[in-house]
Amino acid sequence: MSKAGNISIFVPHVGCPNRCSFCNQNTITGRVLVPTKKDVQNAVSIAAEKADYDPKNTELAFFGGSFTMIDKALMEELLFAGYEYVKKGIVSGIRISTRPDGINREILSLLRKYGVTAIELGCQSMDDGVLKKNLRGHTAADVYNASALIKEFGFSLGLQLMTGLYGDTDEKALESLEKIIQINPDTLRIYPTLLLKGTYLERLYLNGEYKPQCIDESAELVSKMLLRLEETPIKVIRVGLHTVEKDGFIAGPWHPAFGEICESLVLREKALKLIKEQEIPKGNINIFVPRGCLSKMIGHKKSNIEFFSKIGYNCRVYEDTIEGIVINL
Repeated sequence: MSKAGNISIFVPHVGCPNRCSFCNQNTITGRVLVPTKKDVQNAVSIAAEKADYDPKNTELAFFGGSFTMIDKALMEELLFAGYEYVKKGIVSGIRISTRPDGINREILSLLRKYGVTAIELGCQSMDDGVLKKNLRGHTAADVYNASALIKEFGFSLGLQLMTGLYGDTDEKALESLEKIIQINPDTLRIYPTLLLKGTYLERLYLNGEYKPQCIDESAELVSKMLLRLEETPIKVIRVGLHTVEKDGFIAGPWHPAFGEICESLVLREKALKLIKEQEIPKGNINIFVPRGCLSKMIGHKKSNIEFFSKIGYNCRVYEDTIEGIVINL
């Protein structure tokens, strides 16, 4: 899973034409104030002072709301402030997130003028029934159309997919992923749905109409997605939210190491496939993984070691200078 370097500026709610079932941006971002030019300047200055700061691999990112649907004067103020750092080479470009129905040729021309290089669309699902139930206010067709326009204008395209939405199923989510693969974005973020206070989902939850996925259920689904995405050129740049405000979080698959849990399941599946293909007999086995993958192969709280033990394999895991997984007796 690739990681992007971002200086993030959050723009909560002010650009959103409606409130989606799962959304409480103040809980996700931890702030309620609309950002200003000064906020952009401060954020870049603080980031650039860090010893390991790399301007060539750092983008200024406007996240949290539907950036292209905020007041045009505010949008241009923020873009102008950011573009100064693009021209100076302090950041490599500007990344914004928005809704599929917040994209048109006029907006794309404006974004290009101010040094925007990447646009992420929160599509969340490619199933129109799921989108409607979650009050998204757009359709899958809007995602296709906006994605095509973004590519036509030469921007890097990112999509955002959610799992565990109201009315969604694992099967529908995997079908949504296949449709996203057909679009072939440059990047993808996968966000399991969290139950937050002050949302429509909270009301459905209290009425017994919605049940969020647990960490295990969500990680199992997301790991299947990651395995499928390894067959494509699409870069997964984030799995799960960075953080949530504890006071606003009710339930759902949030864990500070959720992405690593999912990657651990991916490695477990690969090792299990090798065991079956090589017809390795039960007993003691050694698993060799690339450097940096040791803890993931062992699993969160040794979950992978316990999994293999239950099916008859006593595993020892080692790091090695290899590209994939190797198993021997």
